[in-house]
Amino acid sequence: MSLAELTRNSYQRGVSPQQWLVLCKLLVQQQQDVGDFSTAISNAILELYRLYPADPTLREYLQLALSDGLLSNAALVSTFIRAARDPELQNGSTLDMLCRLALNTHYTSGLSPAGSIIPLADSQISVLSKVQDALALLRIAHSLPPSNFHQLIVSTSELAILLLSCVTDMSQVTANQAMIYLGDANDVLQSLRLSQELRQVLENFVLSLSLLMGDDAKAVRDAQMLHTMQLTMGKNDVLGANVETDTVTCGLLLQSLVACRTCDFGAGSDLEAVAVMTGTLRWTSWAPNVFCTQLLVAALTCIAQSSAKDDHESSFSLWRAFVVGRLPRLLFALEKSLEAHGTTEADWRAAMHAALLSLSQRSDLLAQCDVVARQGTGHDSSQDNNTLHRSLIREFIQQLLAVGIIEYAFAVSMDPMMVNDPRTRLQSEAFDHGCSIETYLDSRLTLDSSPEDTLLLLEKIRQEPGSHHCFAAVVQKRFTSHSKSLDLEHLSNLTRTLYHHDFALDILSLHLKISYLICDALEIILEYDCETVGDPQTAVSHLGDIVLFAEMVLAKFRISSPIIKDGKFYRTELLRCTSRVYQLDELSPEHKSAFVTWYKAIFDSNSEGIDDALLRTTKPQILLQISATLFSQAALARQENRLDNDTLQTGMSYFLGPLLRWTLVGVIHAMLFEIGHRALVAPFHLAIVQTILCSPHCPIVVLRLCSPSCLRLLSSRRIQAFPQSPVLDISVIRATCFQALGVNKDPSCKALEDHQISPATRWMDFPKQEIHEALALARRHKAPRIDVTRCLSATSPSKFLDLLWSELSVASSLGEMDTCRRLAAFVLAMPRQLSSAPPLLPIFMYNVLPYLITAIDQQQATEKGMNTQLLVTIISSALTAALHIEWAVQTICEEQRFVLGQPSAAIARRLAADLRAQKHSSSTSATILQRLGSSPAFVTNFPVFVM
Repeated sequence: MSLAELTRNSYQRGVSPQQWLVLCKLLVQQQQDVGDFSTAISNAILELYRLYPADPTLREYLQLALSDGLLSNAALVSTFIRAARDPELQNGSTLDMLCRLALNTHYTSGLSPAGSIIPLADSQISVLSKVQDALALLRIAHSLPPSNFHQLIVSTSELAILLLSCVTDMSQVTANQAMIYLGDANDVLQSLRLSQELRQVLENFVLSLSLLMGDDAKAVRDAQMLHTMQLTMGKNDVLGANVETDTVTCGLLLQSLVACRTCDFGAGSDLEAVAVMTGTLRWTSWAPNVFCTQLLVAALTCIAQSSAKDDHESSFSLWRAFVVGRLPRLLFALEKSLEAHGTTEADWRAAMHAALLSLSQRSDLLAQCDVVARQGTGHDSSQDNNTLHRSLIREFIQQLLAVGIIEYAFAVSMDPMMVNDPRTRLQSEAFDHGCSIETYLDSRLTLDSSPEDTLLLLEKIRQEPGSHHCFAAVVQKRFTSHSKSLDLEHLSNLTRTLYHHDFALDILSLHLKISYLICDALEIILEYDCETVGDPQTAVSHLGDIVLFAEMVLAKFRISSPIIKDGKFYRTELLRCTSRVYQLDELSPEHKSAFVTWYKAIFDSNSEGIDDALLRTTKPQILLQISATLFSQAALARQENRLDNDTLQTGMSYFLGPLLRWTLVGVIHAMLFEIGHRALVAPFHLAIVQTILCSPHCPIVVLRLCSPSCLRLLSSRRIQAFPQSPVLDISVIRATCFQALGVNKDPSCKALEDHQISPATRWMDFPKQEIHEALALARRHKAPRIDVTRCLSATSPSKFLDLLWSELSVASSLGEMDTCRRLAAFVLAMPRQLSSAPPLLPIFMYNVLPYLITAIDQQQATEKGMNTQLLVTIISSALTAALHIEWAVQTICEEQRFVLGQPSAAIARRLAADLRAQKHSSSTSATILQRLGSSPAFVTNFPVFVM
């Protein structure tokens, strides 16, 4: 029996670690070479880790073997970092457990890294090979979803630092080997966010390699790069090679559709989303079968790299809902739009069939999707076995068949078991009631349904993406109908259902313009009053649910700009600025009168409280606007002893009931703002926050909306100085906020580390980090993403474009010209919500490009040639993409609007004039003009560049 067999059998039969160690030692005594057994033990346990991720018993096996000396730490490190390249072992908790075990063993040994994590007799070539493995592990750590349960990036960084410290003599390293190691280290430095200590060690390593290579080797490398660039320029048009194995373009497209799903060109917009897909198809000039293949591969790649955590924006549940529930309908709409321009239904079906056949050959990608699917559904006890074991690709094919873009015979040939696949639970229930799913859902989402039954129904809908479109249609029909009839009771029930089930909002955002629901809600909130209502208290409570729903949607999807619906502007400030505290002289007469009346009714010990007459004479929107001011004045009065504590508590109790709790989001944010500015001078503000948030009557939606801001404030040092008292306990507030957000964290902690509450990087560093991550994902053949709108909220458009150019210039020098072209075209030519982000193409051409040309004119020949070619590629690709996308928007959406700020033809005309004016004084301008004019494809689209 081999040691691997002994270990596997012992583990699977429940043999304790101590007994296993005894058995191993007996087997070792029969052999001579103990070193071989170290490697065998490590490999055997790593093989088990592939099947049983992060298993604590396996850790005990390793710990005992290390403590006993049967397994050396050097053998564990060597085998572990090499095996980590295997996707089956790439589980964050497993890798962190192994890494920490090796590190702790080293730290407790008292030995130097050479002798602990590597053998003393190891050659420097072997050490450098282990450094390469460690850097690969570092990339893997950054690619895995973040978690609160491990610190894999920290652990791998420590291990890399220790291994790099073992590199002491590079005399045996050849120039070619040094070039490989240098490229690897530079890639890590440029693409990952490293700790300061690791960055410094790695930069010293790079410097040593550069000195080792010498000037001759560097010259050879530069000559090779220049030769490669010249060959590329000779073979390809300036528009770039038509790469048919590209997931960057479609990956960026799909990531944008999902991340910006509530915007004008997101997944929730039918015509606009189809227009962007059509423009992308025409820009890439791919045949339909190639486009469909790249789109489907990119879609499954997005699923494969998604997170199993449902509260993550890139969660598996969200991507499954999009790919299975939404993408087939977008593809069907795309087919119809293409049919109007010459593509027949038969051509499109043949393209989809070819794409699916190609996808079926990607067993590696399908296996990764299944792994993520099992992780994403493994802890959901609400699913039955049928739902749990339904293959993701089978669900996708069934939806393609349901919308009619593939044929039944082909679907069965792809998956013969689909014939016997049982109906989903919702399909079975609808069939039993003799109706369609949409009719069935409409009959179940009623006032008569209990909250428990409604929650169960929504969970069923969540697990069946095929029902998402029907659910969205029912909600939209109900919302519109109840809004027009001012049926507050039914609308209140519907909105309360939606804001209590977060994923229901995600479903709606994928299938309809959820911002239009906000418009309907705003009209009701602005116009409603209780003058003629029989029961104003009930009416105000119902209206409050609509307010909370609207606030939840605005916050969840970061909707801040005015919404345009049917040509009408809807401003959202009423719901987003409820925390504003007014000075009394700032209030209008109507608002001031309401403030005085309500303050007396709530915070006056002689008042009889809130009666129907008060509610009838106050518009709900005014009450929403003055609530924060009411509490601010009450806190000030309490501080000055003009208000006793009992009266303050009585006043707050009104707001914790159904009548006024819908105003609490603005109240809490106002109190937090004043605490942040006044700190120790605002103790009663913090007491108000604690009383409201920690009350069992505080709505969960209020907690979720206020907890991130509250935790950010409580993590500041100024707030830590608040004296603890029996009535004021910051840790209690923390615990309540963490619980509301579903975060498992010690409430007594001082730092705020969770990525959902405090960003992992400083806000101003976000654009650079976003570009780095996009390039890193592209290098790993994954679907890159870049949130341009959020980047522009952290810096100005010109600075962002300058930063983008800097990063693309570095990437192109590493041979990634095509990736740079596609990423730049996406950033410059992809239409976005104009009220949230300015069009970047005109800014780049008019403001940034002249500065770049001037800078390139001053560069050395090699660098100048590379950057000039990059500029030519970016200009041609961005203008061509813009031309096709604006044509698609105008044709499909039937709107004569310039979504990129100006027509691409006008931008090209001005660019050509500027380049001609500068060609005699700027060699770079002359070269750009010459290369653009010598491209037949580009000149066909923009004849203004004809030589």
